[in-house]
Amino acid sequence: MFTGIVQDIGVITALDTAGDWQATIATRLPLENTKPGASISCSGVCLTAIVLHQQQFVVQISGETLEKTTAKNWALGTQLNLEPALRMMDELGGHLLAGHVDTVITLLDRQAAGDSWRLKFSLPEAYRRLVAPKGSAAIDGISLTVNEVGPDWFGVNIIPHTWQNTTLAERQPGDMVNFEVDLIARYVERQLAQRLVTA
Repeated sequence: MFTGIVQDIGVITALDTAGDWQATIATRLPLENTKPGASISCSGVCLTAIVLHQQQFVVQISGETLEKTTAKNWALGTQLNLEPALRMMDELGGHLLAGHVDTVITLLDRQAAGDSWRLKFSLPEAYRRLVAPKGSAAIDGISLTVNEVGPDWFGVNIIPHTWQNTTLAERQPGDMVNFEVDLIARYVERQLAQRLVTA
């Protein structure tokens, strides 16, 4: 589990695309207490660190992950939002994330709003019931509050701290991002659907 609070921006320094991909990611995260097999959120994708060096770790990326996320577009030099898995007693500063990307969506627009930025993203029909104003959503592993929801889009406001400490500032209209819906919304929707079936 993760909280959507990005702790570092990592950089892919090596990439082996034969079979399941293997990416080496440089980071400033403290890895001395991290063991092989640990989960690390890489731009919203929960990946397993299979090898750890002093300031680098290696992850394996399966074909399923490549198909369902933006990982298929990663290359040497790609920057990634990084967050280690949540530990017991850690502060829950964002909202609970599984690191299981639901779908890839498109940044439609970005506009400066004072010191902040307003971003608008596409919202596929299958997920429209799961996104609500003042609810939570995760974009590339970042916990964000939904400001507004349109018929096929939703908008968020990005404060300067988030803008400066994540990869969002690099995103331009037309770029694809990883999207994970709020876990609570997902389970509530499932319960409601089951009640309708059994009613």
